[in-house]
Amino acid sequence: MKVASIDVGSYSIRLSVAEVNAGLELIHEEGRITALATDLKDSGLLRQDRIEESLEVIREFFQKAKSLGAERIKIVGTEALRRAKNAEDFLERLKALTGLELRVITPEEEGRYAFLSVAYSLRPSGRFCIIDQGGGSTEFVCGRGFQIESIRSFPFGIVNLTEEFIHSDPPKNYELESLKNFLDEHIREVVQPCDELVGLGGTITTITAIEYGIYPYRGKDIHGKELSLDRLMFWLETLSSMKERDRIANFPHIEPKRAKVIIPGLVIFYRSMVLFGKNRIRVSDWGLKEGLLVEETLRCGN
Repeated sequence: MKVASIDVGSYSIRLSVAEVNAGLELIHEEGRITALATDLKDSGLLRQDRIEESLEVIREFFQKAKSLGAERIKIVGTEALRRAKNAEDFLERLKALTGLELRVITPEEEGRYAFLSVAYSLRPSGRFCIIDQGGGSTEFVCGRGFQIESIRSFPFGIVNLTEEFIHSDPPKNYELESLKNFLDEHIREVVQPCDELVGLGGTITTITAIEYGIYPYRGKDIHGKELSLDRLMFWLETLSSMKERDRIANFPHIEPKRAKVIIPGLVIFYRSMVLFGKNRIRVSDWGLKEGLLVEETLRCGN
């Protein structure tokens, strides 16, 4: 049976299509940045232009999944749709356009699906903690095997952190210091002993692509790679010293819409590694959307 999943995130929308009869075999993956949560923190509303672009991307992904033979399409939304006052209007328009019923999941569910994708695909040994950095929220989930022991979701991600802390191009030292202090205060609340850290999200996969010279982007070549704290700090220092346009010009790995918001994502992983006392972090290309498919696979007994 072929099943598809669509993750409507605060910054990007992503599609996965997989065969789930005998284990889980990914057939197609695709993502598009629509920045759905732009200005949401100040207005409490999804911007109309972000709604239109996001609905069009979902319509395209729906048609793609159908053309690949998907019998079921699971679609979920996260922080932007949890917070927006006009989220219901978005959901109604989506249903009218595609017939799909989008489920807005809780932060805990978001963390559980991300953890499930890592547990299934990377099989970390011992106790591990995942850091799932998104556009509007960041989840810290720790456990062993498939057993979750703790979940904590913070309502900050690369979109709202950029809007709140980064006002200069390139960012000034005091902006980065303010961001670091803010993140340290929150991350300290979730620090606990673990054998391994695993990073998820577009920031860390993009930096991994740059570090390993992977271009065009290929998720299967990113999945399972490691980054050292020294190299993560190197890329943070390098990119934060550049103007947004220069990040795009010098590193084709960075999607143009990601160039503005990549710095807060890097600071999240940098401070997490320091506070957890880890010199290395493993990188997962799998996340929420794959977790939805893993759930389906396990339900089928595979």
